[in-house]
Amino acid sequence: MKIRLLSSALDDLHQGRLFYEKQGEGVGEYFFDSLFSDIDSLTLYGGIHMQVFGYHRLLSKRFPYAVYYKIDEKRAVVVYRILDLRRNPAKTEQALGVE
Repeated sequence: MKIRLLSSALDDLHQGRLFYEKQGEGVGEYFFDSLFSDIDSLTLYGGIHMQVFGYHRLLSKRFPYAVYYKIDEKRAVVVYRILDLRRNPAKTEQALGVE
C-alpha cells in the first residue's frame, strides 16, 4: 500500500519535532524517526486501526501521538493529521474538521 502525507500532517510532525527538541538535544530527531517508523508500518497494516472521528487512528508506539488517516479509492493510505493525544478532545475534533 502506498502512503501519502498531506501538508497538514507534515506541519504536525514539524511542530512535534520542535517541541521535543526543546525538551532535550536529539529528542526531536528521535520523535521524528519514531513517528515515521509508525507511519511506514501503514504499508502493511493500513486500514486495520479503530476509527475515531471518521478516520482510522494509529497510536504511536513511543510518544503520546496519533496518526489519523483514511484509505482512498486507489487503496492508498492518506495521512491527514498527526496529533498530540494530550490535547483537549474538542481541539482534536476541530483539527480534523469534525462538526
